[in-house]
Amino acid sequence: MIASIQYNYKKYTIDFSKPIDISIAIDVTKQNINAWYINDPKILPVTDGDWVGNVAQGGDVNFNNIQFNPHSHITHTECAGHITKKIHSVNKNLKQFFFLAEVITVAPELLNGDLVISKRQLKYALGNKKREAVVIRTLPNLKEKKSYRYSNTNPPYLLEEAAVFLREKEVKHLLIDLPSVDKEKDQGKLLAHNAFWNTTGDLRLEATITEFIFVPNKVEDGLYLLNIMIAPFENDATPSKPILYNILE
Repeated sequence: MIASIQYNYKKYTIDFSKPIDISIAIDVTKQNINAWYINDPKILPVTDGDWVGNVAQGGDVNFNNIQFNPHSHITHTECAGHITKKIHSVNKNLKQFFFLAEVITVAPELLNGDLVISKRQLKYALGNKKREAVVIRTLPNLKEKKSYRYSNTNPPYLLEEAAVFLREKEVKHLLIDLPSVDKEKDQGKLLAHNAFWNTTGDLRLEATITEFIFVPNKVEDGLYLLNIMIAPFENDATPSKPILYNILE
């Protein structure tokens, strides 16, 4: 399926027949991705007396309960409500779902014992490009990212200056293959979250951060059409399925 889309007075040709899924699913049949010191997700059939919601076990339907935390177990998209006293729902504030996105690859650099993503690195990768969304793939980009246990590992994160840079470039949607844009243990400062959503100024309720993505190595850096699909939970964060589409020359 090839479509022609006009975006900001410019026409783009999109190949919708070859979606590139950059989400990580919950999969309890193997080691699941996990962060933030909680147990693994569970998917279990409902039981009611002798009845079990599992066809293989004699039930008439498969009927499962699912227990998970979007921040810990799956690709998720969050809004400013993640860090504000007032409750804000990502389901209410994410109102558009297609964006021009730039995929960039960054090798976090060492700073005071931490691996960080700096403003300098983002500025080099993005240059003068104006994008609504930026997708950050970090190096090394191993398949183990899809099942890694991140708790107490001090993963790479964005410096506050990097988040400010993205905000000032009017990037509304930030996607990254890490459990958080902030340092794992930072005494609750959440500098990058606060900077990106501008919590000390005009709060950017329309802006989102998507964490725990995985961009395959075969996907080249560059311009794509991004579709952020979310589950309709009235919550600060919800499971999501971001999809990239190639833009044809």
